[in-house]
Amino acid sequence: MKITFLGAARTVTGSCYLLEVGEKKLLVDCGMFQGSKLVKAFNEKDFLFNPGEIDAVVLTHAHVDHSGLLPKLVKEGYRGPIYCTKSTEELCSILLPDSAHIQESDAEFANRKGMRAGKKFVEPLFTVDDADRALKLFRVRDFGKAFAVVPGVEIIFRVAGHILGSAFIEMTVTEEGKQTRLIFTGDIGQPNQPIIDDPSKLPATDFVITESTYGNRVHEAYDKEGELADIVNDTVERGGNIIIPAFAVGRTQVLLYYFQKLMSEGRIPEIPIYVDSPMANRATAITLTNPEEYDEEARALYEMQGRRLVAMHNLRFTATAQESMAINTIPGPKIILSASGMADAGRILHHLKHNLWRKECSVVFAGYQAEGSLGRQIIEGAKKVKIMGETISVCAKIYNMKGFSAHADKEQLLAWYGAMQKVPKAFFVTHGEIDASLNLADELGRRLGTATYVPHFGDCIEISGQEWQVHASEAVHAEPAALELRSYLQGMERDYLLQRSKIEQIVTRDASKAALVRKKMEKLRKYMDDLLKDI
Repeated sequence: MKITFLGAARTVTGSCYLLEVGEKKLLVDCGMFQGSKLVKAFNEKDFLFNPGEIDAVVLTHAHVDHSGLLPKLVKEGYRGPIYCTKSTEELCSILLPDSAHIQESDAEFANRKGMRAGKKFVEPLFTVDDADRALKLFRVRDFGKAFAVVPGVEIIFRVAGHILGSAFIEMTVTEEGKQTRLIFTGDIGQPNQPIIDDPSKLPATDFVITESTYGNRVHEAYDKEGELADIVNDTVERGGNIIIPAFAVGRTQVLLYYFQKLMSEGRIPEIPIYVDSPMANRATAITLTNPEEYDEEARALYEMQGRRLVAMHNLRFTATAQESMAINTIPGPKIILSASGMADAGRILHHLKHNLWRKECSVVFAGYQAEGSLGRQIIEGAKKVKIMGETISVCAKIYNMKGFSAHADKEQLLAWYGAMQKVPKAFFVTHGEIDASLNLADELGRRLGTATYVPHFGDCIEISGQEWQVHASEAVHAEPAALELRSYLQGMERDYLLQRSKIEQIVTRDASKAALVRKKMEKLRKYMDDLLKDI
């Protein structure tokens, strides 16, 4: 068996793993790369496999960094089944056509400008028709029930607790008389999240392919509801609006759940709440009609409110662009939740354009902001940002509520793995920025006493029963210049880790040098950014 890492390798997005078992090939996830232009450019690259030769796809959950390139896969020849849970299929029926519409709109806009400049015609990455064809290939499977994906490969979906329908994959591979058990985590949720169940316990397994989004961080243990109430009350007192870039799937529904609770307890005023995202509107409807995935508290509330999870008379869902534009003309404080969660596209850009420059307003980020995204720029203290071609001053109060993350943090992941009855042979750490992945890999190795490896893009793991080895994929070997550069970068990475170790030792001995080291490192980072920005 071979596992080739074709996404989310030393970066957060673009999850995609190619498994080869005998003559059969399958994918676990086929996600879109998000964030900076450099990262997004991976979406334009050809797949490092022939889509027509893939026998099956297994999908962990609906977020586009795990599902977003399925329409492209179908466009380029894939015709097999796409296995997922019921809620994942329902959410993908919203997310994939919406993503395709954005691709078509972006291509149309680029061509309008390009024609005047004499540039080549731009084809959309995929179309709405491609998304519709992909959705026809979806095959729903229940949590907890084993099924065969291809001969010799059996999987079970287990509750991942990340968003509605999210699953980690328990996989059993039988090959040449040897049996190997694997776990593909997808994204793992925090315990005690509102609405959905906690992640299921991990079964005994041989190898784990784990996410590491928060692999070097611990979520702050604090009163999230209290902070949210304080933000709302302070902003209302100033006469401003509360703008929340919120992921349409998961985060929007959790925030509505909190707002309902705070209002029912009289801790915030009943000001208008606008959910200004057609996708979030439909995702909320899906959340409200799948009570079988609720946790105990949410099920009790659902029954108490007449089989309704959210029941607020001041809640408004906007559908049309006209309704969206009208929101900012309505006087008085209001709460506006709008996609996208990283503020890199969607209607949220209009609300930021109208409110970010106003001192009386507040902007609340309640989720991960990828490197290069507008949200990341704002929370890192940018004084001015570009929004839809216009320079906007950042004068509103900015809040970064990290405790709302739908991802388990380092300690939560380590506790989850530490509870396993059997220590796996190895962990392959993916889906995290480089520091997060390396940190989690180091902690897993140290605490559990097992092997860990942080794959590069294109790395291939060959597994035979309980034995494994790493080698660069054939696709990388086919490009000598790329392979040479990769080797050079690996050398730089080793140098960086050595220097990092030295710096940590220096600061441990003399903490007063921390500020000086930080200043030097900031200069080095700026120099590297300037040097590489035109590549």
